[in-house]
Amino acid sequence: MPERNVIEGKHKGTKVVSFERTPIMSTYLLAWAVGDFEYVEDFTRRKYNGKSLPVRVYTTKGLVEQGRFALENAQQIVDYFSEIFHIDYPLPKVDLIAVHEFSHGAMENWGLITYRGSKALRNGRKLSKKHRTTAVLYDELKSDQKYKNRVAYVVSHELAHQWFGNLCTMQWWSELWLNEGFATWVGWYAVDHLYPTWDVWGQFVTESMQTAFQLDSLRTSHPIEVPVRNALEVDQIFDHISYLKGTSVIRMLSGHLTVEVFLRGVSDYLKAHRYGNATTDDLWSALSKASGQDVNAFMDPWIRKIGFPVLTVAEEPGQISVRQSRFLTTGDVEPEEDETTWWIPLGLKTGSKATNLKTGALTVKEDTIRGVDENFYKINTDQTGFYRTNLPPARLAKLGEARQKLTVQDKIGLIGDAAALAVSGDGTITGILMFVEGFKNEQSYLVWSQIISSLGTIRSIFADDPEVTKGLRAFTQQLVTQATDKVGWEFATEEDYLTGQLRALLVSTAGLAGHQGVVSEAQRRFSAYISGEDNAIHPSLRSAIFKIAVSEGGQSAYDAVTLDFLNTTSVDGKEIALQALGRVQTEELAANYLRFLFSGRVSVQDVHSGAAALAANAKTRLHLWNYIKNHWTEVREKLGGNMVVLDRFLRLSLSKFASLEIEKEIADFFKDKDNKGYDRSLGVLSDTIKGNAKYKERDLEIVREWLKAHGYLN
Repeated sequence: MPERNVIEGKHKGTKVVSFERTPIMSTYLLAWAVGDFEYVEDFTRRKYNGKSLPVRVYTTKGLVEQGRFALENAQQIVDYFSEIFHIDYPLPKVDLIAVHEFSHGAMENWGLITYRGSKALRNGRKLSKKHRTTAVLYDELKSDQKYKNRVAYVVSHELAHQWFGNLCTMQWWSELWLNEGFATWVGWYAVDHLYPTWDVWGQFVTESMQTAFQLDSLRTSHPIEVPVRNALEVDQIFDHISYLKGTSVIRMLSGHLTVEVFLRGVSDYLKAHRYGNATTDDLWSALSKASGQDVNAFMDPWIRKIGFPVLTVAEEPGQISVRQSRFLTTGDVEPEEDETTWWIPLGLKTGSKATNLKTGALTVKEDTIRGVDENFYKINTDQTGFYRTNLPPARLAKLGEARQKLTVQDKIGLIGDAAALAVSGDGTITGILMFVEGFKNEQSYLVWSQIISSLGTIRSIFADDPEVTKGLRAFTQQLVTQATDKVGWEFATEEDYLTGQLRALLVSTAGLAGHQGVVSEAQRRFSAYISGEDNAIHPSLRSAIFKIAVSEGGQSAYDAVTLDFLNTTSVDGKEIALQALGRVQTEELAANYLRFLFSGRVSVQDVHSGAAALAANAKTRLHLWNYIKNHWTEVREKLGGNMVVLDRFLRLSLSKFASLEIEKEIADFFKDKDNKGYDRSLGVLSDTIKGNAKYKERDLEIVREWLKAHGYLN
């Protein structure tokens, strides 16, 4: 609420601030911020009552101009949400504030929304203005363009909560998804409205949906709606299931009902439960009334049952048969684990022009669909449904040849499905490699992002074998060379956002795969940059060039990036440097980096960024695990003050192994410890590593022979 009045306090130099009375609200949403702040401000007029609404972004001294992009978005998004929910923003003010020590990305405190950053650095006795805040601040001249996307989305997500979560709050934490799943979906929906050229739903499919699939394909996953008994359990379900599977299910449902009908039902739900609590069934009832369909009947398994299905397709002349079963990464579903029958929207497009869309759903375990054109069909158009599709190998190859008929989201879905099915054994590793080989001419950043992510998983799992590692590196380099050479190094003035992101991705991938031309140019620009030419590296290429420099440059490059971390004035510079430093190639530098991460010079909430980079690096991940074992008391003490921080650190540090021996080591190490606050993540880690190990054992020799046969190994 706004300040009501300010009077002098009893003690010299103090004051007493009184605020207006709040509406009825949940206590977890209350916040104060005390400090020497500046702000930028704009006003909007409420749609329904016509009153003026002040919108502000607060920062500490010296950073306020970097809040203007967030302010511009916040003002438009408040107006947009008022319009689509048919409810004015409920409070008399909207404040956003940058917080320099914060374990979460942001928090939707009602009317005073907090956004994540890092603490200021100390230069001698003075606090410098080199603050690090990446969830709400953006510098048009110095920031990587990808942070523009991040700021727009996080601002939108938290503003969505002002209605969905704050005005109407879940009944209990077991229904957290009502808050987070919806805020994530409508957050992206608003960003898509403001920035239609960003293709945010393609971004969602390649990033968020694939991440949700990964966790939900494990035995240790949990239903979207899950029992919660204490505060530490609450922390642990702020995970990819509540957020990203929840969002994926909402996207699937809104696609089925149409967005217009879905939002009408949401508006009715908010109006019926404003200033009160609600349940999942309340939302289903409102949507059922708006749509005339029994939403609860077909959505209940998606919310209250664990996992998701894979749709296995068999072909016959003029028709296909489809069978649903639960998908597990390990590929060994037991009958008692496969009792759920999901409602699956088929989204089948077929015909020579790929315009004939069949919108029926599979509501039984197995069925036959007739009238399918054998020349072309695609199930799960635009990857709207939250399920994998297991196609006959010949069909996957045909779809690869008919790429011009596929949308960006179609391509992403096919690549993601083929890669996941290779892990489980339902598909083959040679199938995914042959499929992506045909994408050398691809121009979409989002499709390339999925290709490189899928290849990265394969390279990580087989990284213990030097010969296969060499072959996969050569495969990656050949795959991206043509596109990398085409996109070049220079950013045009009016270039679109996705082209800039494509350049950064391809330069990074090609350089780290050993493309000598890219490596040489990256080193040239890095050398000029550390010599004082600030403009030698475009902000959006800083991450790629820093990673290549550290990977190729040894101690001197490591020292230079460390110095940049300590002195950068860019709001995203610290995160970029931490990720790049994890590319070190020797145990000695890895040891140096780990000491640095725990030295106090890296904010507690940022330690995981460095650890995740070391874990993704095959040459350093074992050293990281050994450090955790040997320095557990220090790690636990430094990060355990906030269990969210420790949980995230362990999850990101240990998830890349593909060894049953390491899995047993981890289990034995934590066996006798008090693991409350991260016990769920230990189960996820165990499942993940076992699945990786099984994949490696089954397919190592197969991939070796394929790489030799196709000229990637001598």
